Amino acid sequence: MPKKKLYNTRGIVYSTDPEFKTDEEAERTVTAPADEQTLKVRLDAKHRAGKSVTIVEGFIGTASDLENLGKQLKSYCATGGSVKDAEIIIQGDNREKVFQWLIKNGYKKARRV
Repeated sequence: MPKKKLYNTRGIVYSTDPEFKTDEEAERTVTAPADEQTLKVRLDAKHRAGKSVTIVEGFIGTASDLENLGKQLKSYCATGGSVKDAEIIIQGDNREKVFQWLIKNGYKKARRV
């Protein structure tokens, strides 16, 4: 039995709004240079069963660049984590490591909160 081809699964057929953008067009934002990024590094333990995590927020750019930055930070800290809701979540209290890595790699406006 042949598989069905699903061409457009988003459900949008037509829009009369002249400024309407599809998800793909909206995702094509340009990533700001590292020296213009204002990243905040903070510690959080709420709703995590008492375990602390380091959160990096304020990144301006594409989702793939955010994923790449998260991957680099997790690798540098030698710990796990994830990227959710435009935030990078690093397991454990790694604020100082993350902050030093950001400064070393050109994120001059990074700050601890």
